[in-house]
Amino acid sequence: MTGTIDHEPTHTAAVRRGGPLIVTEDTELLDDLLRLCAAAGATPEVHHSVPSARPETPSPLTSRPPAPPPGPGTAPGGWEAAPLVLVGDDAARRVRGAARRRGVVLVSRDQDDPGVWQRAVEIGADHVLLLPDGEQWLVDRIADVAEGVGRPALTVGVIGGRGGAGASTLACALAVTAAREGLRSLLVDADPLGGGLDVLLGGETAEGLRWPAFAASRGRVGGGALEESLPELHGLRVLSWDRGDRVAVPPQAVRAVLAAARRGGGTVVVDLPRRIDDGTAEVLAQLDLGLLVVPAELRAVAAAGRVAAAVGMVLRDLRVVTRGPYDSGLDDSEVARLLGLPLAGEVPVEAGLLRATDDRRPPGASARGPLARFCREFWDRALVETGGGAA
Repeated sequence: MTGTIDHEPTHTAAVRRGGPLIVTEDTELLDDLLRLCAAAGATPEVHHSVPSARPETPSPLTSRPPAPPPGPGTAPGGWEAAPLVLVGDDAARRVRGAARRRGVVLVSRDQDDPGVWQRAVEIGADHVLLLPDGEQWLVDRIADVAEGVGRPALTVGVIGGRGGAGASTLACALAVTAAREGLRSLLVDADPLGGGLDVLLGGETAEGLRWPAFAASRGRVGGGALEESLPELHGLRVLSWDRGDRVAVPPQAVRAVLAAARRGGGTVVVDLPRRIDDGTAEVLAQLDLGLLVVPAELRAVAAAGRVAAAVGMVLRDLRVVTRGPYDSGLDDSEVARLLGLPLAGEVPVEAGLLRATDDRRPPGASARGPLARFCREFWDRALVETGGGAA
């Protein structure tokens, strides 16, 4: 179990590396925290109270750490410099006088002690974490600081209001445009029954891992390792499906892979299936916004309404993108009104797009084409709205 205590938000794209600082005299709690640090691949610094200003050699992790002199410290690697501070509930009183900072977690094993929240406020903690329920959350957080994580990627899902709506084409164009604009870009094919985004990008034989390779993933997937393992096409990384027998990827593996993709910063574009199962729900939960591509036909609008109702149960920010030609009496604003969704724009018709695909040129490859221009304007707006854009 974890809880969050609200502070004024601090946004930074700076990367901070290193293991956490652990402050506790509770040997059983320390054993738990050392185990979780090991699972996250991090080496912590351990103290009984706030480190002193005098630098000292960290204690061996296999033995109980010596107590440093009391008082707040600013030594390198100490209280103020550590990327994450884990304070045992037993040490809360001893750290009250320490400088206030972000990234402090108060850790307790007592599920029935309401006083832990008051002690968290007294030390300026961002989170209260109760073991063992919050173990996976803490492993992920420790691994984040060990790996070096800045602002998460702006993650956009694209889904068709009906079959053949052009969602895969738009997803590819968005990812290609983001890469061309200098943003780190990762394209994820979340539809195992689709045609394969690597095919649409002309890279079905490119070397790299596909979804089935991650089917056995549990817990955390390293962001850097994920990106390096994927095929690189047109300046972006692509996670798609192979051409072999269909392999079911469990929801926990989907969650781990998408979380790793987001940790890399920049942009992540996900091509979503219209079938909402447990795996798709895991993807939807990690999206910043979704685009529902709707051909401007009455039957397509009716079908899109059912898709929007299912997606909207998980994703709060869903916007409609229309595609012509329009049925009589319909325009983009009317389609958005009928669906009760904000309008993100109209996908333009780009002459020669099908021919370009046959020539192995991806959607959006023409920087001066109307589709690329639409995608560029979308990213400009979305990155400003979310404060994103870290490459």
